[in-house]
Amino acid sequence: MNRCDWCLGHPLYVDYHDLEWGVPEHDDQKLFEKLVLDGAQAGLSWLTILKKREGYRRAFDGFDAEKMAAYDGRQVARLLADPGIVRNRLKVEAAITNARAYLRLREDEGSFNRFLWQFVGGEPRRNRWRVLAELPARTAESDAMSKALRGRGFKFVGSTICYAFMQAVGMVNDHLTTCFRHRQVARLRV
Repeated sequence: MNRCDWCLGHPLYVDYHDLEWGVPEHDDQKLFEKLVLDGAQAGLSWLTILKKREGYRRAFDGFDAEKMAAYDGRQVARLLADPGIVRNRLKVEAAITNARAYLRLREDEGSFNRFLWQFVGGEPRRNRWRVLAELPARTAESDAMSKALRGRGFKFVGSTICYAFMQAVGMVNDHLTTCFRHRQVARLRV
């Protein structure tokens, strides 16, 4: 069975690739979780975050944005002492800032899902890359998403992070055409 080259070498990567990556996601809370995790990944490998994902879910109250938005200095100190997450003050504080921004955005727009998916016209982009070197690190759509999120007060949402997020949540199908998941993901209903 052929897979995208990036996922080879670790069972967590393979499972993530085979079951999650590129599958269209529309649940507001799950989208919020993935955005926070992609921000936490900045400068690190995705495998580092996958290994700590359950630690993040525990530490950040299941990514309950209302609870996260209420975090104060005590919770920040608790998080910075938690080995189950990446203990980077800027990333921890950004997660809390993003929870507050997420709640405001949802209040203003009614749906985080609709706000995010507008950047691809509500439909996944179905790319046809043959080799990893063809995949872009950012696109005009991820540039626009990054600008809009930053304008709404989000942190750690640069264009490259936004494009990785778009790949993860199925806004773009960047499975290689040689990968067995390319055709499967393309057939999924949005």
